[in-house]
Amino acid sequence: MVAKEEKAIVLDFLPNGYPFDKTPLHRKTAIVQALGKDHFTLLELVPKKGVFLQPLHEVYVGDQKRDQIHHINGKLSLDKLTSTAREELEHVVKSLVIKEELRFVEFFNNAQPLSTRMHTIELLPGVGKKHMWEIVEERRGDPFKSFVDLKKRVKLMPDPEKAVIRRILKELEGTEKHLLFVGN
Repeated sequence: MVAKEEKAIVLDFLPNGYPFDKTPLHRKTAIVQALGKDHFTLLELVPKKGVFLQPLHEVYVGDQKRDQIHHINGKLSLDKLTSTAREELEHVVKSLVIKEELRFVEFFNNAQPLSTRMHTIELLPGVGKKHMWEIVEERRGDPFKSFVDLKKRVKLMPDPEKAVIRRILKELEGTEKHLLFVGN
């Protein structure tokens, strides 16, 4: 089943569409490049006529009546983002991870092995077998409550917030075999 987004954060707003588009100016439609809040889906949106949006603005893209967005053109790949959208992407991912900290702490509390040789936690950048075993042992007694709690209880743990952000950005590149946060 495809994960549907309810809300998205505007990364870039192109009031005259893409500059490389050869369509005559009077027939071009405005384009919004956005990142879904729940599943980190990169989306190309078409705003309603007369709507002007700013980067970092939150828009509703769910199935109900939309105030600002006319329709969703589809998913975008990272290489299709404008330079403005690329610059905003890391900031938006970081702010979403901070706002939804408990969701990502739950990942550390509930992550399971992928196989007999590999654990899901090891897919995070900078987290190897040693840290993975410490995390698994620590969460047995008492689940982690925050990134700070995790860092305090697992010695020499790389910053878990940054590891999650880096993993999300890697998944958005489309080269990862296992998706932990994007699209699920």
